[in-house]
Amino acid sequence: MLRWDFSVVYGLVFGHWSVCVIAEVVVGVIAYRLAHRVLVGEINPCGQCRACLSGQLAQCCHDHGYAAAGGWRFGNTINGAQAEYLLVPDAQANLAKIPDELSDEQVVLLSDIVSTGFSGAESGRVRIGDSVVVFAQGPIGLCATAGARLMGAAFVIAVESDPTRMAMARKMGADVVLDPQQSDVVAEVKRLTNGGADVSIEALGIQETFENALRCLRPGGTLSSLGVYSGKLQMPYDAFAAGLGDYKIVTTLCPGGKERMNRLMNMVKSGRFDPTPLITHRFSLDNIVEAYELFGERRDGVLKVAIRP
Repeated sequence: MLRWDFSVVYGLVFGHWSVCVIAEVVVGVIAYRLAHRVLVGEINPCGQCRACLSGQLAQCCHDHGYAAAGGWRFGNTINGAQAEYLLVPDAQANLAKIPDELSDEQVVLLSDIVSTGFSGAESGRVRIGDSVVVFAQGPIGLCATAGARLMGAAFVIAVESDPTRMAMARKMGADVVLDPQQSDVVAEVKRLTNGGADVSIEALGIQETFENALRCLRPGGTLSSLGVYSGKLQMPYDAFAAGLGDYKIVTTLCPGGKERMNRLMNMVKSGRFDPTPLITHRFSLDNIVEAYELFGERRDGVLKVAIRP
């Protein structure tokens, strides 16, 4: 968004996931009170449109018709969480009260990064005993690696060249980490999985990783794509077995809504998943430009930056 790879309404305040404290509650919103600490998801389904009532909450079309960005509104069609106050649309469906025993940093990544990463494994229909390969171990890819393990994968391969992210991939559950600069990833995945992965998850959004994720699959496998592709994407016919390989390709926009947030907070509360290692740096809101520069340049082993007003 900052680099304009993905166009949004010009002039809006950024910030599409956050932990907030309620400052005002409007008529019609019940069971929420002033000073409640709440998690606000990136995706804000209305719960009433055709998409929502069809179970496709991420593709909510309540206020702007059908669009690929679906229910993503903060920083896209309305002001986001780096504003002084955040107005949450359809608040009854989108505010998840945070349990007292969970800290801000334990939950803030759940509303986008974790929800998106886990959904890569969920949409890919990872089953108990599956082999899974995850391309790119940025924050979303790391959560996809953890999600694959939580879904029951017996063998998880991570693909990454950055040493910090390679180490974090192992911490998040990868059995093997392959460096694409040091090995033929496609050949190595096929060797390690005895013919190809059941599921490959693409978490970067470029032609090379998409194509390699497809080439790594066994016949009948599933490519679960989480990347946001800002350039031209092509499908090599040989990688697609000329349409005869029974491959499945699925894409996912971050699941949203308060029930999704509550389920993810339950995973943290139970000790099944800990997102806090992903937050490597902390800045005040006054120094957010410095934070963006650090993150954009991937300096100092950065994964995610927490901003606190």
